[in-house]
Amino acid sequence: MTENRYNLLDEAWIPIADMGKAGLLRVFGGRECRALGGTAVQKIAVLKLLIAIAQAAATPQDTQEWAAMGPDGLGERCTLYLEQWRDAFWLYGDKPFLQMPACSKAELKPYGTAMPQVASGNTTLLTHLQLEPIMSDASRALLLVEQMGFGLGGKADTKVVLSSGYKKKNISSPGAFLSSSGLLHSFLIGDSVLETIWLNLFTRLNITSIEHWRDGLGSAPWENMPQGEDCPIANSLKYSFMGRLVPLSCFCLLKEEGLHYVEGINHPSYKERMVDPSLAYHSTQAKVLWVDPKKKPWRQLTALLSFLDNNKKEHSHFRCLFLKIGISRLEQCDLKRIGIWSGGLKVSGGVIGKHFFAGDDDCIESETWLEVKAFSNGEPWFSRFNIQMESVEKKAYGVYKATKKYFSDLKVQGKQGDAHAAEASGLFWQLVEPTFQELIQACYDDGKERLAKLMGTYAVFAGTAFDESCPHGTARQFEAWARHRPGFGVFSQKNNPHREGSCYG
Repeated sequence: MTENRYNLLDEAWIPIADMGKAGLLRVFGGRECRALGGTAVQKIAVLKLLIAIAQAAATPQDTQEWAAMGPDGLGERCTLYLEQWRDAFWLYGDKPFLQMPACSKAELKPYGTAMPQVASGNTTLLTHLQLEPIMSDASRALLLVEQMGFGLGGKADTKVVLSSGYKKKNISSPGAFLSSSGLLHSFLIGDSVLETIWLNLFTRLNITSIEHWRDGLGSAPWENMPQGEDCPIANSLKYSFMGRLVPLSCFCLLKEEGLHYVEGINHPSYKERMVDPSLAYHSTQAKVLWVDPKKKPWRQLTALLSFLDNNKKEHSHFRCLFLKIGISRLEQCDLKRIGIWSGGLKVSGGVIGKHFFAGDDDCIESETWLEVKAFSNGEPWFSRFNIQMESVEKKAYGVYKATKKYFSDLKVQGKQGDAHAAEASGLFWQLVEPTFQELIQACYDDGKERLAKLMGTYAVFAGTAFDESCPHGTARQFEAWARHRPGFGVFSQKNNPHREGSCYG
């Protein structure tokens, strides 16, 4: 009999910002844990697990019950639940947490093979960051939770099949949280981790309203683990809310020297119109928002909140259920502000092998804070925000176009010219980012003077981004620079009709 060791209720394994690490009981025991720490992937995987625990412990019937319970009531009920199920949260033992002892038949692999940033196999080692880290029990617990939804897929071990008669493909699918290249996940956040969990907690009425979750809430996998890839429990997870929180996309077994892992439950994706509560999916088309390291998530806030725009037809909206349902019930609580956190992992590969980091691939995240009172006054602030963001987007495109024309004049064209233009546009967005929260504030009360001042600042940023990207030391460079610099009129079309002007003045 294997000794039970390292209980996730008591041991410190969850990264907490400005605090180090905490166990589950500490997270649910009060509001001292302000925010989750770690990478974007870790935050998504851990937060979904915490929400799953809360749903198993205290799913309210309706919004009134949700509001009456509040974060503190939720914490109390989750603490009682965790103590009741303490034996299900041992990381090591006869029934290890979220693990499948039967997959011990699979090859034992180094932990680094499950990490996209770690160089393994024939991957070239470029920096020490690509080395496999020393794995503590806390690190193993965190990696295990990540694997449930962010498994890298790739070449499958077809010899290890846990469900009789189930046929595996030669290439295993990536985790349900990852898909082909990296899905963008979004959540409401509060002033503590407990408040964040409460804000994203669904009621039974919310869950039954989603027709794709035909098995409703479902049961927590640590209460009743599946026996294989295609057993009744596995199939129930495919079509339940719990399966969208802890999908068990990868079957694992942790060992001191490495881990056994094989493809787990193959969940239906957004292409099959399966709804994941943290994804922004299009209401009528099989489209979702993807992670783009060149485009920070805060720039997609208008798409994430498009359901607030009453001027658009319903079928043109993107919907993220965590945001839509959470925002719709803000009037039921006394919060003054809420945040929107978005992030994810962009990876390459996955066609004939596992996913990995390449080129610009990276973890990205951003958070934006909004005043709750803005949602009680209809949509005017959001309409103003849409208009202002369109203006900023035009300036960014202006920088891109101007830079491309500059390099075209210097006979730098094709992909190289596009790369310079993209770099200039990216620099413009970097300059805008620190002022983004101020832009939102200015849209609350239609502060025309504040907005005009910000737009003037962004025009300066456009010139700065162009100047930084377009050298003008030689006469030839200076002529191209002056002709195309945003807002510069020496060689603009207005002053010289025989030359092509700047893309915006």
